[in-house]
Amino acid sequence: MKSIRNIFNSQSKDDGEFFMAISKILKFKPKTLKHYQTAFTHRSMNIKNSKGHIINYERLEFLGDAMLSAVIAHHLYMEVPGGDEGYLTKMRSKVVSREHLNELGKDLGLINLVESKIPKGQFGDNIHGNLFEALIGAIYLDQGYKKCDKFIQKRVINPYVDIEKLEGKVISYKSLLIEWCQKEKKIFDYNVYEDSGNDDIKHFSVKLSIDKKVIAKARATSKKKAEEKASKRAFFALQNQISQAGFI
Repeated sequence: MKSIRNIFNSQSKDDGEFFMAISKILKFKPKTLKHYQTAFTHRSMNIKNSKGHIINYERLEFLGDAMLSAVIAHHLYMEVPGGDEGYLTKMRSKVVSREHLNELGKDLGLINLVESKIPKGQFGDNIHGNLFEALIGAIYLDQGYKKCDKFIQKRVINPYVDIEKLEGKVISYKSLLIEWCQKEKKIFDYNVYEDSGNDDIKHFSVKLSIDKKVIAKARATSKKKAEEKASKRAFFALQNQISQAGFI
C-alpha cells in the first residue's frame, strides 16, 4: 500500500487500495478519504500539514470517544427509563471499557491499516481501541451524526449491548473490591514489589490483604496488572460475601 505520507501530499490512483480496504470495513463509501487516512496515522510518522499541525489519529481518537459516549448514553437512556444517573454511568462505562474497545478494534483488523515507524508487534493492546475510536471520529467528520450513530448501532450496540449481561459484568475488580471494603469498613492493602526473577521483562508481584489477612497473590508485567489480577482472585474467593452486600 502506498504510504500515507505520500497520500497526504497528492491524490493518486494508489489511493484506491486504501479506499477499498476502508470501504470494506465501513460498508459504505467515504466522501473525504483524508479523514480515514488520518485515523490510521501513528504519531511516529511525524507528518505535518501545510499549517504545521501534526497529523495523527490522536485528535480523532478524542472525538470518537465523545461520539461513542454520546450514542451509548442515548441508547441506555431510552432503553432503561428507570435507571438513575449512577446506574447509567456505570453501564456506559462497561460498554466503552478499554477492554471492549480493544476487542472491537481487533475484530475489524484495524491495525492492518495503521501507518507507523514502530513495528506493529511492539504495540500494546490499547492500539486496537485507540484506532476504533479514531475511526468513529473520522466517520463523524465524513458522514455526520446520523451515519456515525448508525455505524455504532450496527457495530457496537446491536451485537454487544445486552442490558442483563452488562449488569453482571465487572469492569475493574480492584475498584469493586475497594468499594466493597470501604462500605464494609474493612482494611485493605496492596503490597506491591518488584519480582523479576529470571525474566527478561520486569515483573511485579502483589499481596492483597484484607483485615491484615492475605487473600490473594498475583504477578504481572506492571503494577496495575498485578493489582487487578490479585483483585480478581480475591473477588472469586469472597464472591458470596460481596454478592450478599449487593455489589453483583
